Amino acid sequence: MKDLKGLKNLLDEKVRLYNQPSFISGDPICIPHSFTHKQDIEIGGLFAAVLAWGNRTTIINNCRKLMQWMDNAPHDFILNHHDTDLKKMLGFVHRTFNATDLLYFIHFLQWHYRQHDSLEKAFVPGKAYEHDTVEQALIHFHNYFFSIEHPERTRKHISTPARKSACKRINMYLRWMVRKDKQGVDFGIWKTIQPRHLVCPLDVHVARVAARLQLIDNDKSNWQNALELTYGLRRLNVDDPAIYDYALFGLGMAERF
Repeated sequence: MKDLKGLKNLLDEKVRLYNQPSFISGDPICIPHSFTHKQDIEIGGLFAAVLAWGNRTTIINNCRKLMQWMDNAPHDFILNHHDTDLKKMLGFVHRTFNATDLLYFIHFLQWHYRQHDSLEKAFVPGKAYEHDTVEQALIHFHNYFFSIEHPERTRKHISTPARKSACKRINMYLRWMVRKDKQGVDFGIWKTIQPRHLVCPLDVHVARVAARLQLIDNDKSNWQNALELTYGLRRLNVDDPAIYDYALFGLGMAERF
């Protein structure tokens, strides 16, 4: 990161290119964008983020199938479904996420929404968030998500910094819920966590690009590198480092940088 000005100019240019409404239709974020009700956005977004690995067309199709099974009103379905409504879901599978995992997610969400009006409370139970990054919010969410009786196999689908995971998909979900700008890709419907707290989603593609740009020392996808990347990006935009997720993703996936 010897030439900060040059790096910022490059990444800002790529943000302008990729942080566009045209990005939505081919990305899992199109799932929550099919809703207007806050809780539907939260639920659709959670499933889209958790299932966001593999072929993007397959991810989107499987998420749409789930939303259709929930009558395209996931919050109402979560709260008011009957056991018979779950039978159609027993054959669901997306990579290693299967019906056992799906039924637990539905059970957890029903338990949560019967007590709270937003899923934000699962990340930040208090009225304020006073930490430097979302690390503590991610740890709290993981522990809270598994605080009721659950299948052991489902634990692998919610990552935590406590296990040194990069937590790419949950960080992406938080970006969707917290960030907001004029481009309208992210939703900005959560207010306790601020954009400055976000950790940039890090996967193998972003890690490769970040290492080439000397934002991180190696191309490993882990929590240490996610933090190091974020601290580097704060030097370019202290209030909104995760905006560069668009640039790094675009360079890695679309441009094979």
